[in-house]
Parts: sequence; C-alpha cells; structure tokens
Amino acid sequence: MSSIPDPTPYPLDHLAELASARGMGAAPALVLRDEVLNHDALRLRVDHLAGWLAREIPQKGARVATWAAKGELTCLMPLAAARAGLVHVPINPLLKRAQAAHILSDSGSVMLIATGTRLGSLDNSDAPQGCVLLEEGDALAAAYDARIDHGPSASDPDDLTAILYTSGSTGRPKGVMLSHANLWLGAVSVAHYLKMEPDDVTLAVLPLSFDYGQNQLLSTWYAGGSAVPLDFLFPRDVAKACAKHNVTTLAAVPPLWVQLTEMEWPAEASAPLRRLTNSGGALTTDLVRDLRGIFSQANLYPMYGLTEAFRSTYLDPSLVEAHPTSMGTAIPFAEILVIDDDGTVAGPDEEGELVHCGPLVAHGYWEDPERTRERFKPAPSASKYGGTAVWSGDRVKRTADGLLYFVGRRDAMIKSAGNRISPQEIEEAAIATQLAAEAAAIGIPDERLGHAVHLVVRGTSGEAEQAKLSKALRRELPNFMQPHTIHWRDAMPLNPNGKIDRAALYRELIGEGVQ
Repeated sequence: MSSIPDPTPYPLDHLAELASARGMGAAPALVLRDEVLNHDALRLRVDHLAGWLAREIPQKGARVATWAAKGELTCLMPLAAARAGLVHVPINPLLKRAQAAHILSDSGSVMLIATGTRLGSLDNSDAPQGCVLLEEGDALAAAYDARIDHGPSASDPDDLTAILYTSGSTGRPKGVMLSHANLWLGAVSVAHYLKMEPDDVTLAVLPLSFDYGQNQLLSTWYAGGSAVPLDFLFPRDVAKACAKHNVTTLAAVPPLWVQLTEMEWPAEASAPLRRLTNSGGALTTDLVRDLRGIFSQANLYPMYGLTEAFRSTYLDPSLVEAHPTSMGTAIPFAEILVIDDDGTVAGPDEEGELVHCGPLVAHGYWEDPERTRERFKPAPSASKYGGTAVWSGDRVKRTADGLLYFVGRRDAMIKSAGNRISPQEIEEAAIATQLAAEAAAIGIPDERLGHAVHLVVRGTSGEAEQAKLSKALRRELPNFMQPHTIHWRDAMPLNPNGKIDRAALYRELIGEGVQ
C-alpha cells in the first residue's frame, strides 16, 4: 500500500472495479464453498445482482435486508446494493424472529432475502406491509438469469448505503447509518495500516452484519486480495481453514482468541499468517503472550472501535510487547480527542471521554433523532475536522507518549463473546413471558466471554416456572443473549430513585462468587 492513504472517497461499489483496473482481475477475490471467483467474476456478479435489484426496487434509497449465513449473497450485497442505489440492511444470522422483525419494521425494508428456514420462522405481521420475501437461492438465480448490466454507480459518497443495527444499553437495537464514504475510507484506512497486499488471503470468521466483520471483505478487496468466508462450529475449523487456504489475515474477538490459543496449531495452519487483528474487547496480557507464542511470525494488531465511527484506534505491532493493554493511536482518517468533564482536552494521564472526529463518523441513528442527539454532537473546538463527532461514552486516558488506554464504560452495555448486548432487550423478553415481574440483566466478568450474562428476576421460583422461563428465552433470544444463569429473588434492591439498583445486584452476584 502507498505510504499515505488517498483521502478521496468514492462510491462503495467501485471496490469491485479496483482490482481489474490494477491488472489483478484474474486473481482470486472470493472463495466460496463450491467455486472461487476472481476479481473480474466478482465485478460481473455484483453488476448483475445490482441490475436485478434496481429493476425490482426502482426507488433510490430504499432498504433491502439480508438474513443469511456467510455466502455469495451476504458477501456481494454490500457492493450490489450500493451499485443499485439502495441501502443494505444486513441482519445477524444469529438473531431470531423477534429481533429480525424489529429490524425489518424499524428500517422499513421493502425486500428481505433470506434462507428458507429463516423466512419460515417469521409470522405474517413480522415484515412491513409490501415487503417482498425471497429465498436467497431464488434471488441469486433470478439475478443471474436476468443478466441486467448496470455498471458502476455515480452515487454521491455522502449518500447512505448501509444501516448496521447495534444494541444499545437501553431499548431495542438501533440502526447506524453509514455512507459510501464511511465504508470506502474505512476499507482504505484498514488496508493501509495493516499493510495488506494483493497476495493476502483473509479468513472472514466474524459476522458480516457488523462493521468489523464487513470490513474483512472491503479492506481485502481494496488491497486486491482474496476473502474466504467461514461459518465455523469449532475452533479447530478455523485452523483447518487457515491451512487449507494459506490464510495470511485473521480477525477475531477476545473470546475466540482464547479458544484458538487453547488448541494445537499445526505449522501448515499457523505459518502462513502475517497478521492477527483484535477488536470487540481488550486483550489481556496473558492472551497477548499466548498469541505471540503461537503465532510468533505474525504481527498482532489490537484495535478499538465503535459502530458509530467504525474504527478509532490501533496499536502498532512493534509496541504490543511493551504496551499490551494500550488502545494505541488514531487510525488514518480518524481524529481522537480525550475531553475532560469541563469540555476541554484532557492533559497527559488525565481521564476523559473518547471523542471521535473526522470522515469515518456515521450519519446518526436511523429515524431516531433523540438518540442521535445524545451520541452525535458538535466536535470539540480543538478538533481539526470540526463538524459532527461521536461522543463515545467511554472513559480513556492518553499518556505522555501519545498512547491511549481504556478506563471504563459509562453505560450499562454488556459485552459478551464480542457481542454488544442490550440489558433491556433481555429484560423485556423475560417480562413478556409473564413469569418474571421484574428483571435485570447484569454482565459479570468472565475469563472466556469477557462478560457472562446473569439475569436476576423477581417472580415465583418453582422448578416448573424456572424451566418455562429458560425455554421461552431460548425461543425468543439468540444464543449470545442467553443468560448464563437465572437468579430468582423475592424482591429487587432499589436505589433512591426507586429504580432497580443494578450496582447492588452486581455486588451481590460478585459476593456470591458467581461463575
């Protein structure tokens, strides 16, 4: 990659043209289960899928959702929807009917392309009126049979092209609005600081419904490399895929890294790796040591990000051993300020709020002006970019040498196995069963998960009721939201405002030695 990344944003779908323009059209781009697409084939399929989408959904800016496992559809849709002038709404395949129904309704999606099983799980009222439901195989077949040429879009880089839903500390998941420029410059930035090359092979193990997961594809294609999407059941599946495809780039979250360091890595799986990237939670000193021991030849990139601004910081691999707990410094195109409680830039080693400024900042939350105003505010006067900034709510400090360190989180978000989980969403599901009169979801530190979800409920605690509640939550919530343990109480502790005292519950659970 060039020494200075190009700050000029382009329509996102132009990523499909880059490798061909650079003379790498015949190089592998996407390794599917039954075929390998080179960059020329990738460009052609994006073109035909976009042409069909534009015919089926002629209104620009309309939302089209996908709800499927990793594969051709979910990998191509970010570029194809962008080319068709539509807004892509990827739904995490781990979510279940209730969460998918909320996303479809909230986004006003006019089309959902999903697996047959997922379509069959929806009730008649779950999709917005007029929303077309299509099975993914039928949609792809129709698009390629139609062979409608579309060509690169002429979209304004500031146009909306994706809505990524992320859980908040309260309420239902909210849709983060991302423009062509947000995603384009994110791909350029990551490809640059990871030093990615055309011969790189990225194993895409993270969900494509998240910005970190989607960037696995976009940054790789910007560099002219090849992406291998993988849905895995066991950690050993990751090692097998690394060996099979000579993987050079592997991105994961801390709980997965823990599992991967607990297994034997054959040389043919570990040796090709050039870089490991981490986000979605901090690496521990012990985990850094284990990763360095197994993958001694690979550069390790700890990173920090938030969907509202994509990625904020990374730690240069040369600094990891000496500063294993640091968040590092700002990535290209990001300006990171630490603002104290008086609204001024905090001094060295002084705690403040991390504020992200610059062109990676998203356009707010979809049709939610109130929550947008809470998080997206005018940039501090010290910002060189100005405009709108993301006020993260995360407390950090910057040392005299310029490195950032995480201090704590202001909100009640639970981060478990790399997922941001809304406590309120779990609590609402529990109360909706009518088995719990009150409920509080608490994140308890866990060595493997980051945080384990513990649900405290007030209600009748007989064996039958406990079994019914567990069964109902398994039906309504995705696996990563399932409580590790359900604790029954005759009464909930209250704070002076009459609300459930979550801090007291946390102290009680820690005092009980919960695991």
